[in-house]
Amino acid sequence: MTKFFAAIIAGAIACAASLPASGQDAGLDPETGLPMSRPFDFPDRGELSPFWAKRLTGYFTTSDGTRLHYSVLLPKASGRFPTILSINGYDAGSIGGAPYLKYKTSMSVELDKRLVEAGYAVMGVNAAGTGCSQGSLEYTRPQLGRHGAQAVEFAARQAWSDGNVGMVNWSYGGSAQLATAEHQPPHLRAIVPGMVLTDFRDALVPGGVPAPGFVTPFRVAMRAYWHKVVAQTAMEEGDTQCLQQIQENLAAEDRNSIMNLFLSHPLRDDYMKSFDLAPHADRVQVPVLSLEAFQDQAITPRSGYYQSRLDPARLWQVQTNGRHDMYFATAFQAMAVRFLDRFVKGESNGFEHDTAHTTVWMETFEQGDGVLQRRVSPTPRWVVEKTHPADDLGVRTFHLGAGGILADATGSGAADGFDYPGTGVAVNDVAGQSFWGPLPDDWKTTSVAYTSAPLGKDTMVYGPGSADLWVVANAGDADLQVTVTELRPDGQETYVQRGWLRLSNRALDERRSTPLLPVHLEQPSLSLPLLPGRPVLARIEIQKMGHYFRADSRLRIWVDTPSRTGGMVFDTFTQKQRVYVLHNARYDSVLRLGVLKDVQGPSSYPACGTLILQPCRQDPLALH
Repeated sequence: MTKFFAAIIAGAIACAASLPASGQDAGLDPETGLPMSRPFDFPDRGELSPFWAKRLTGYFTTSDGTRLHYSVLLPKASGRFPTILSINGYDAGSIGGAPYLKYKTSMSVELDKRLVEAGYAVMGVNAAGTGCSQGSLEYTRPQLGRHGAQAVEFAARQAWSDGNVGMVNWSYGGSAQLATAEHQPPHLRAIVPGMVLTDFRDALVPGGVPAPGFVTPFRVAMRAYWHKVVAQTAMEEGDTQCLQQIQENLAAEDRNSIMNLFLSHPLRDDYMKSFDLAPHADRVQVPVLSLEAFQDQAITPRSGYYQSRLDPARLWQVQTNGRHDMYFATAFQAMAVRFLDRFVKGESNGFEHDTAHTTVWMETFEQGDGVLQRRVSPTPRWVVEKTHPADDLGVRTFHLGAGGILADATGSGAADGFDYPGTGVAVNDVAGQSFWGPLPDDWKTTSVAYTSAPLGKDTMVYGPGSADLWVVANAGDADLQVTVTELRPDGQETYVQRGWLRLSNRALDERRSTPLLPVHLEQPSLSLPLLPGRPVLARIEIQKMGHYFRADSRLRIWVDTPSRTGGMVFDTFTQKQRVYVLHNARYDSVLRLGVLKDVQGPSSYPACGTLILQPCRQDPLALH
């Protein structure tokens, strides 16, 4: 569950990026003689001067008696200001302190500066049980939304506020926005949620496959923000109450961490359902500007599909290939400020008339030498703009067949088998570095691949997909991974997307499932055991994607054992066995992908290695 919690990880990515490189000597523990754990630290990213006129800090008390810590940065102007609020479990309540001015923060200093200079008061609040704030840490449970709504109303009442409040930020901060807006605070005007974790199982147990690899890095990062950033700021300000609360929160996190949650509730029981924000997204009544990254290495791009429950007339969304931290992109932040100017300030700037409701950044790349330059630089090579993509979405069906083909007709031939479990091939890492891992020595016997003919015409694959595979496991339960790639004419294979499923988790919600999106019931009482040798239909959800296949490219899927994908490190079912994929008239295994109509992109291919989190490699099937 460790890496699984990649769910609310605004700070965890920063943590992983700042850890010493693998193999770097961390010294020996004098008591055990063993290598010491590498401490969390922040890379040197320079320093800036205060960009605000005045900074206010303090506490406010929620209706349930919880004291939450906040910090406010006021613009260099007079009068009352519209307010932009951020809530997270890292250091939001300490913005503006000395560490913040050295970029030692989970926040986007660049965005805060843009907002203050645009005439907004910027306010940060630490969620209950984090940093200086009292209470119990409950992550995305209902408390987060209740407290968020009360923070909105507290901000609206202040002497420096004009009563109009918006919200920004990503990851934990994105979840906090959705949770807050669902409580409909009267003075909330708009939200800009990015990389939202709505359901812990999306990140911790995707498809029912436990992925505990991120839990420890997440915990290390969150705790480090408290005792390295929040505590340093409190010491500078002489806030002894905060310092005492940090110690209490650190002790409480040991008893009530995400790891405890993962171990105590491995299945989707009623308690785990209480963390899910998506089912109540229809309560959001304010305009929303959503950002999501298709290859989000921390929490996946699912977000519980909460956007589908919003009023489409008040939803604008930006989607892109890339990492969990795409919220730093200058191009997106400029759009976010303009959105807030329209709906929080009330300016008639034409945003709703000249901005497509869905903008897909295609073949997004980055440039620059340093961390700061790269993280603000993501730029799409081109864009797709649609009002309602669902209206222009078709379904392309590929049938698996003998000889490892994907074809338009029903497959034939004997089943293809692979040894399970296999090592699998890693793609990307928790810090957002892009790579294909090495092929394991036994990859030819632990995976199967199916490849189409050249597509014949340019094809924009968009949204989720479904690999509907008839499989036989000869010893019992197993975990499957399906990887979608593009095989280019130059022999390079580009990573597109993945999906996972534990076979005993295959029971479907038939009412909600569609050809492109299998919705699994995921209830403990509805697990479906397997009998050796009995074929079962496994509908594997392939995560959202937006990829342009040019006419001469071929489309491929790999089927194997779940392997490291970004921050997800899987704890798979380990019984050794042989798994078979069937493809014949009776057991027709198919791949269904969404195809966005009327899209015309550039004819030239992007250079390999330039797409964020979409690495290239030489075609293994051609090399071996």
